[in-house]
Amino acid sequence: MADRNRQADSDVLASTISRVDTIGIPSSDTARSREFYVETLGLRPDENSWNEFWVGKTCFAIWEPARFGAEFRPQPNSIVLLHVDDVEAARSELEGKGIEFEGETFDTGVCHMAHFTDPDGNPLTLHNRYAPYAESSAA
Repeated sequence: MADRNRQADSDVLASTISRVDTIGIPSSDTARSREFYVETLGLRPDENSWNEFWVGKTCFAIWEPARFGAEFRPQPNSIVLLHVDDVEAARSELEGKGIEFEGETFDTGVCHMAHFTDPDGNPLTLHNRYAPYAESSAA
């Protein structure tokens, strides 16, 4: 098992991956999606691209698969966890804007989470981790 976990020098990338530049959000209607992410969720629109918006230092890009010859499908197994300071307060605010959540807010033992979807069915989660991270994973 130790051999399996060890990477050979030839397997290491020459240029280390240091961050996530963009997360692509598939959509069947980019104008509707932009309105949802910017107006409903309050994400900051990009100054240079109408289909991009920001969560902290992470860029979200709305894209239409049909424009690239692909069939649109929501991404049910790619859940974006959106940090909020208070999951219940954020949930209540979004419910007031018509967002329907899937089930109750729950406590995993390290974080609070509340699941909902964007207008295309892509899953999103309001998230707040209250347990401290281990020192080695906090970087």
